[in-house]
Amino acid sequence: MKVEVKNLVKFFGKNKAVDDVSFSFGSGHIFGFIGPNGAGKTTTIKIMSTLSLPDSGDVLYDGVSVIENPEKVRRVIGYMPDALPEHKDITVNEYIDFFARAYGLKGRKRRQAMEDIKEFTGLGKMQDKYLKALSKGMKQRVSLARALVHNPEVLIMDEPAAGLDPRARIELRELMKILAEQGKAILVSSHILSELQDICHGTVIIEKGKILHVGMIKGEDSGKSDEVSGTGRNNVPKHTVVIIRALCTQDELLKKLAEQPFILDYRPSVNNEVQVTIEGNDEESAELLSTLVTDGIKVTEFRQHGIGLEELFLNVTKGDLN
Repeated sequence: MKVEVKNLVKFFGKNKAVDDVSFSFGSGHIFGFIGPNGAGKTTTIKIMSTLSLPDSGDVLYDGVSVIENPEKVRRVIGYMPDALPEHKDITVNEYIDFFARAYGLKGRKRRQAMEDIKEFTGLGKMQDKYLKALSKGMKQRVSLARALVHNPEVLIMDEPAAGLDPRARIELRELMKILAEQGKAILVSSHILSELQDICHGTVIIEKGKILHVGMIKGEDSGKSDEVSGTGRNNVPKHTVVIIRALCTQDELLKKLAEQPFILDYRPSVNNEVQVTIEGNDEESAELLSTLVTDGIKVTEFRQHGIGLEELFLNVTKGDLN
């Protein structure tokens, strides 16, 4: 399954909430959709989920348009909103059954789908409880079960970890990993960047309705990169950060680094380490290591320091509200 968001534009009055947003991703990927409040994340997600229409642009699921064929799209996507509706007179089992019927599941197929999804989300023992009696974590599991009961190829999640305790977050993260391993394409909006860092294959960063960055998180399988694209500017610096430790003193190592080309910055760190910013990538890193060893520096540790999501987010956003 390939998901293509193409040049989405959405106005609310004179306010352009979504401004020419384009990106794509594919099966087996978990993509983080990141941005400050008011950035346009929820508006984009609702368009992707056929809950809202764009003023221009489109979203395609293996070529099927949300505008021209929303009913067909709804059969291949599962939408998990940021909160479960507060129904007071419906049980977990009744709620999931309602959506299973709404998706056209009948008879034995519906019953089996419900049993499978309750087992997957751990809701079997909770099935007779009323929704209003559930904890926040259990409500999110019900919301996930509702989104998955028809076994969609794409899962779109809006702030699924908001308000969850640490254990519930870990459990939700593990469920998402399993779903990605099953081949589902997952887009998850979240403010908890540390959670996304651990599970996401790539990121989309948006601010004031505009895409700022789209790409794989460093270290992921580059063979999948043809499934990932986006428009907008990418402000991530073209550099590599490495951590170096040697048997010599920090001052000796710093003096040697000062003599090297393509080094943008170097600074002492903890445990006799030095953090070095190199203008370049793997080739320049390897050349630096080779030079240090040739010059008699006994290097005991040389490792790349990957940019985290929080650092990436701060690099490409300005903190402006739309």
